[in-house]
Amino acid sequence: MEWSDVRIFLAVAREGTLGAAGRSLNLSHPTISRRLRALEEATGQTLFQRTSDGYVLTEEGSAVLSMAEHMEESALAIERRLAGDVQRLEGTLRVSSPDWFGAWVLPPVVAEFVAAHSHIEVEILTGTRLFSLAQREADIAFRIVAFTEADVVQRKLIEMPYGVYAAKDLEPPRPGGGSGCSLVTMDTSLGAFADIEWLKAMLPAAKVTVRSNNRNVQAQMSSAGVGIAVLPRPVGDKQPNLQRVDLGEDPPTRDIWMGYHRDLRRSARLRAFVDTAINHLSR
Repeated sequence: MEWSDVRIFLAVAREGTLGAAGRSLNLSHPTISRRLRALEEATGQTLFQRTSDGYVLTEEGSAVLSMAEHMEESALAIERRLAGDVQRLEGTLRVSSPDWFGAWVLPPVVAEFVAAHSHIEVEILTGTRLFSLAQREADIAFRIVAFTEADVVQRKLIEMPYGVYAAKDLEPPRPGGGSGCSLVTMDTSLGAFADIEWLKAMLPAAKVTVRSNNRNVQAQMSSAGVGIAVLPRPVGDKQPNLQRVDLGEDPPTRDIWMGYHRDLRRSARLRAFVDTAINHLSR
């Protein structure tokens, strides 16, 4: 069984549909279907049960799943090791981060980096999803929480300051009040956020009007006069229609962590980007 076939088997097992598996591997639906059918014919086993809800592993498919995952781990380890030994300043570097960090903090870092290393293509992946460093979904990641994965080299870069913001034509509230005020906050289904709890404590009479899991959306909502928001300073300070509100104390800061898989620590392009990020953000 070839590794390319194993990748397709694992993608279908994880995604549940041929379309989703194809998107995860950047392959067409017909290609996934054809390769999966050929794999089952070659092994003489039916690996998936076709249902109205998608593809479900059969008993035979479940029996080989763990072996396929071990094969994947070995293949990815080889890929990471080879990528980590590359000393040429060329190729692609995949960087993941929260959406607001990629939009407002990374651009000057990337601009400085690509100006110095024109043969390296940088791919920025943003969102709430934590891209896997072990599976090389990203080569380096910036997060607001420490990494818990094994074999990740990480460091705390900076403490990110946050501020309270409101539309410029809005009368700033007083601490301890908030009656008649609206708040734009983070979607709490993602977990607790110290800055949001702090804002509610500072303005206990205010009403939450809009929730979003995207800081850029929160900034635009606040700019439009929807309500008061707590934002990372690099986001809020750059919004022309926002004013920073003084509630007597600053919101809690958040630590920004940078991490990469230890197998890539010898990669020249990774080291160059790490140095650029540290030098730029420390300023």
